[in-house]
Amino acid sequence: MTLEEFRDFVRTGKPLDTEDIHIFMDEMSDAARRVTFRLNAACHTQAEVRKFLSELFGYEVPSSLRVFPPFYTDFGKNITVGENVFINACCHFQDHGGVVLGDGCQIGHNVVFATLNHGLSPEDRRHTYPAPIVLGRNVWVGSNSTILQGVTIGDNAVVGAGAVVTKNVPANVVVGGVPAKIIKKI
Repeated sequence: MTLEEFRDFVRTGKPLDTEDIHIFMDEMSDAARRVTFRLNAACHTQAEVRKFLSELFGYEVPSSLRVFPPFYTDFGKNITVGENVFINACCHFQDHGGVVLGDGCQIGHNVVFATLNHGLSPEDRRHTYPAPIVLGRNVWVGSNSTILQGVTIGDNAVVGAGAVVTKNVPANVVVGGVPAKIIKKI
């Protein structure tokens, strides 16, 4: 399986339940860990961090991207970042389903992006279902938040610290809580 074949399959939303997909995901996870271990093992300049992330993401990341390691991902090749994005320390990207961070996004400490979910029924629980997470422009995600699969967050929205975002968030609002709800308009 190629990366493009995997991405095409992920877009269908069908379960990731075939042997060739599992083998591919294991290989990609191994490759991502090799890069993140090197990234997280020492102090690096931002230029060096961007070089590691370019290798990890599979494209040259913008020179305006700033990331404070450690940075974690179990796939790496399905993350897209815009200009002037900042990602603070200890963030976790489960990006099999795709994570898009629009221009100007700010991601707080220890944020989790989870693009896979398991089936609910016991007989379906071993299967994972992918769906992308998309953040618009200038989204601020507070520390210790979790964004779940299939969520889109609109431009200029703010996710309060510790929130668990389970549903789409409109533009120009502040959300918080578990599950996240609109607190106010900006």
